[in-house]
Amino acid sequence: MSSKVLVEYASKYGKTAEIAGRIGEVLTEAGLQTDVYPAKRVKKSTDYQAVVLGSAVYIGMWRREAASFLKANEIDLAQKPCWLFSSGPTGEGDLDELLDGWKFPSGLQPVADRIKPRIITVFRGAVDLHKLNGLERWMMSRVQAAEGDFRDWETIAAWAKGIAEEILRENKQK
Repeated sequence: MSSKVLVEYASKYGKTAEIAGRIGEVLTEAGLQTDVYPAKRVKKSTDYQAVVLGSAVYIGMWRREAASFLKANEIDLAQKPCWLFSSGPTGEGDLDELLDGWKFPSGLQPVADRIKPRIITVFRGAVDLHKLNGLERWMMSRVQAAEGDFRDWETIAAWAKGIAEEILRENKQK
């Protein structure tokens, strides 16, 4: 197994891709060889020491390509350090209240339970109503989601820095 880290993501409008890109930058700055790819690009995680996988969330669900990667690589991901993130809620206020108890897609929770990721987290997202189709705009109005960019870049970078420190510490112990 190589010492590379895979940051893989699923993003419809590019906002989650930007989060994955920032995570990759932080990991690279820490001295880790890091690949950042959309979930459609890499089919297997076997060539990586660790994996960070994230997806935009729509109606409490991950995008299909991220869910497919998670399921297809379940056995391998259970054997290595793995972190999962979701990007989605918009708006000000307490994140737990915005999530209304949601932490991870319920349909994928059994897979996550078997993989045992180090951390599963949710980052605030961003939405531009002008880029959404009619159905998406209707759904956003139904859940009263706020338009704008609510991503917290400091929180994202700190999370990624914690991942880098953990990987580097484990590499030293080998």
